Amino acid sequence: MALPTPSADTTALVTGASSGIGVELARQLAARGHGVTLVARRADKLEELATELRSVGVRAEVIGADLSDRSQRAELPERVGELDLNVSILANNAGLSTFGSVASADPDAEMNMVEVNVTALVDLTTRFLPAMVQRGSGAILNVASTASFQPLPGQAGYAATKAFVLSYTRSLGGELRGTGVSATALCPGPVHTGFADAAGISADEAEGSLPSFMWETAQAVAKCGLDALEKGHPVAIPGPANRVAAMAAHLTPKQLLVPILASRHPGLKRD
Repeated sequence: MALPTPSADTTALVTGASSGIGVELARQLAARGHGVTLVARRADKLEELATELRSVGVRAEVIGADLSDRSQRAELPERVGELDLNVSILANNAGLSTFGSVASADPDAEMNMVEVNVTALVDLTTRFLPAMVQRGSGAILNVASTASFQPLPGQAGYAATKAFVLSYTRSLGGELRGTGVSATALCPGPVHTGFADAAGISADEAEGSLPSFMWETAQAVAKCGLDALEKGHPVAIPGPANRVAAMAAHLTPKQLLVPILASRHPGLKRD
């Protein structure tokens, strides 16, 4: 199944577009001829990216919004409509993680993570999907993680949110069969971005916890996700090492796997 054909009145809406994978998704969608609507809290960083993307000849719009705020999410369809645009591709990329044990966690931070990783994704999908189905054309890319394939002590809440995203997207794909709309879960392993730093884990701690051959660039991850979305694949895992690791983690008895993961996680070592 090909991606929707770009047109003057359609846009690819990318959340979390101010950094990392979101930036690369926007760049690669623009390179494929799609206009983009960039959504994140930091509108200044979005404007820089929008200027870059306009230089390649596509329409790039910016919407500053805090996706943890339900009222701001609810306003997004109207704000896109005011631009005379229809969302043909929705990339639910915004997400964050906390690190450390649940016993030492900040409740507000945990709830904010669930709100962004799970509730916002479901909210935006539910708001933008009906029009895609009505038009008989559209695509949804939900960014999960290889953490969705197993429990992850030290990032218990994060792994659980990503397991939700994977299950939700697979179910969505089953519902959408024959509608002209596709759904893909992108499940990256470790990626060279500022993701860990934002959660309070240094790059050295993060990179020391996993072999170097498992790390992927944001560019490679974005390409893997968009290629899979274009082909109608339900799940995309960037990098052969991560595909093997995800399958092994899924199949390994959890009573054996969980203690090993707990012993290696930098967030628990620090606790």
